[in-house]
Amino acid sequence: MESFEEIADEEVPKEPRIYVSQSLRRLTREILATKTQNCFTQTKRTEITMIQIAFSIGLDSIWRFPYLCHRNGGGSFILVYFFMLLLFGIPLLYIEMIMEQWLRVDNVRIWKQLVPWLGGIGYASIMVCILVSLYNSVIIVWSLSYLSHSFDHPLPWNECPLVKNINVTDLSCLRTVSHQYFWYHTTLSASGHIEEGVKALVLHLTLGIFAAWFLLFLIMITGLKVSIPMLIFSVFLLYILLCLFIRSLFLEGAIASLRRMVTIELSAWASLDLWRQAGSHVLYSLGLGMGTIINLSSCKTGGSNYAQVASLMALVNLVTSLLATSIIFIVLGFWAATSGHACVEKGVSKLMKLIDDGVLPQDAKPPENILLQPPLDYLDWISNLPRHLQDQVIRFSPSCSIKAQKEKFMEGPGLAFAAFSQVVSLFPASSLWAILFFLTLAVTELSTLIRILEGIVVPFQNSIFRNYPQLLSGFLGSFVFTSRPGSYIMSLFDDRLVPLTLITIVAFQNVALAWIYGAKRFREEISSELGHFLWSFFTFLLCYMTLPGLLALLIICLIQLYQRVPPYYIAWNSSVSTHFTSGGTSRTTLPLNALKSHCPKRCPWPPSSTSHGLSTAW
Repeated sequence: MESFEEIADEEVPKEPRIYVSQSLRRLTREILATKTQNCFTQTKRTEITMIQIAFSIGLDSIWRFPYLCHRNGGGSFILVYFFMLLLFGIPLLYIEMIMEQWLRVDNVRIWKQLVPWLGGIGYASIMVCILVSLYNSVIIVWSLSYLSHSFDHPLPWNECPLVKNINVTDLSCLRTVSHQYFWYHTTLSASGHIEEGVKALVLHLTLGIFAAWFLLFLIMITGLKVSIPMLIFSVFLLYILLCLFIRSLFLEGAIASLRRMVTIELSAWASLDLWRQAGSHVLYSLGLGMGTIINLSSCKTGGSNYAQVASLMALVNLVTSLLATSIIFIVLGFWAATSGHACVEKGVSKLMKLIDDGVLPQDAKPPENILLQPPLDYLDWISNLPRHLQDQVIRFSPSCSIKAQKEKFMEGPGLAFAAFSQVVSLFPASSLWAILFFLTLAVTELSTLIRILEGIVVPFQNSIFRNYPQLLSGFLGSFVFTSRPGSYIMSLFDDRLVPLTLITIVAFQNVALAWIYGAKRFREEISSELGHFLWSFFTFLLCYMTLPGLLALLIICLIQLYQRVPPYYIAWNSSVSTHFTSGGTSRTTLPLNALKSHCPKRCPWPPSSTSHGLSTAW
């Protein structure tokens, strides 16, 4: 009889079974880890794509594109912008996306690695990010200011404000729509000219800057995640814009306004300023030259779909810009259709009704033949009323312009805020719509500004000031834009300084890639990294299409610096002199070296030359 040990030895050994089981478990873990990693990579890629698309819906599409389009003739500007978007907007956006996937460093070190002796390009990108963030922060404050007034009922921009000391100057509210008066008088407390200097800050704007930068510091230092909220609010902003557009279609003169928006005047293409502003806005709206795209693509997620992502970003940006511009053109057409004699008729009808209801005394009754006289006679009648009646008549006057000239009202960055405040006031429960719109607007701009700040903080922390995120305290310089002439300074920054800097940076980047590093070498190394060849047209596009376009833009900007016509800004003129225009604004031309002067509106600069002071806008 065999012993127990012999029987045990003859049994099937268990070690091989244990070995197979461990191998299967190890293989299972590897498969699960691979699937998890692929799932994470796919999720991360999708998240980055959605962030990039949300970044393209930045506030520049809401406030900057519309007033540039309005200033440069509508359809002529749109067509030039679309042409430049295809020429170098999408290609350069695609290049910035794949560059980070290749080197995976920040926007300063990436140029040091490619072309060491042009490493200053990265620091120039930081500089332009600082400039943009300085004056973009005040746009958040403007949105917050409108948001704070949105809780009032009725909305305060729907009628002329009640003033205590009525004088001739206060009649300016009747010369323009109340929404524009609210923008200059209440929101900005704007001065009449930039020569007034930064003597005192506007209190509510200054407090808003403190609140905006404190929130930005909190997000940047604590590392709060804003990707998903940014995406949600961006989508919600598009939904609100669509609702505003549908409502504005029912306004008087809407179809004619849209027709005027898409009208193309070939003579407008002779203007170098149109090409400069359209080209610079392509770079500005897509974040080219600022390093924001490189920082957004900071993780390795694959680049096979970057051409589609770049095209989608440009498309969403264009659709958002056109939607906002359509609303603003419709509102401008509505203001024009209800101004002049139409506004006088509306005002007289309202006054007569209030007199019949006993709200106003019989002394406030307009002359019987007032409707047969020019609109300015209606203003003269109001100015001759006793003081105790003037404030009541102004208070109950309709939201329209008594005086209209060539169907134009205002220009500049405030155009969007005045126009959108008009549309939201037309909805039922207008206060709720105003709260939703301006809250979404503020959050969208806050999210965009965070991405711009990352283009400053990330390179500094990686190379120079590793342990000092408190560098953001240097942005207290944005307080200059909260002064009474702060909006004029902001306009000069946005129209002159930043576009020239952006075009210069992007032109140097293109030269460095195409001719110094080498377009063919760049294409081969990128193709090797991505695992597939880029399309053959890429080299030709980089060398012979985007580069000449950027150099032509740079030349136009340099020519503009030496033009005979000096730069101008849009100033608020609350007087009743002959220089007062239909919209209450006037185009003020000012040599750049005259920023230090403190002289009357019509003083010459220099004294021996012709006047570059206040002049009519239209």
